Amino acid sequence: MALLIQKFGGTSVGNVERIQAVAQRIASSKEEGNDLVVVVSAMGDTTDELTALAQTISSNPPQREMDMLLSTGEQVSIALLSIALDKLGVSAVSMTGTQVGIVTESAHGRARILEVKTERLKNLLNEGKVVVVAGFQGTTLSSRGTSEITTLGRGGSDTSGVALAAALGADACEIYTDVPGVLTTDPRKVPEAQLMKEISCDEMLELASLGAAVLHPRAVEIARNYGITLFVRSSWSDQPGTKLTSKSS
Repeated sequence: MALLIQKFGGTSVGNVERIQAVAQRIASSKEEGNDLVVVVSAMGDTTDELTALAQTISSNPPQREMDMLLSTGEQVSIALLSIALDKLGVSAVSMTGTQVGIVTESAHGRARILEVKTERLKNLLNEGKVVVVAGFQGTTLSSRGTSEITTLGRGGSDTSGVALAAALGADACEIYTDVPGVLTTDPRKVPEAQLMKEISCDEMLELASLGAAVLHPRAVEIARNYGITLFVRSSWSDQPGTKLTSKSS
């Protein structure tokens, strides 16, 4: 039995059919005896659509209100995925970043994670539940000591997943996306791009500096610093994808 963190991006949960397919994948992993924390992004282009909606009202909306607005996208995803899992007979519970204990600094729109309080998570895992977590968000205390929703910036769900893996001492963090893994170059520009079966976090950070967007650099840095094994895999196949190690090759 392994403790796995599985992160599914917006494309992977872009509509009801895809959410149901993701639920099937999670159910299969649970049946294999794994303990699972699942991190999901907002559906499809929801974050862009919510941003555009705010821009129709104000060209410079307050960052606090943008965090309130954008965090709703992931709440839709986690609730629908938990409903889909329940229908498959899998006991699941959805949790926001605040509920799951992700504590961040107070910078709205680009907060960094300071701490993950794991007690509630561990209790739910011990009960055999799949915990479905809203990526991209956390909570901070304002100057008046009240709780505030924060977001982590673009690619923040990757960061949520890897931070949870580090805090829980997970066996691995699996990043599911719409590509088969880490490729030598952009397959949309170079059709003969090759899949890399294994790569170090340092090499991944170098690729990111050259424009590779498959993983957020902050997530890769956390994986490297805490020795987390990452897998980048396709949501649509059972291929092993790319393994990222914290060791230099």
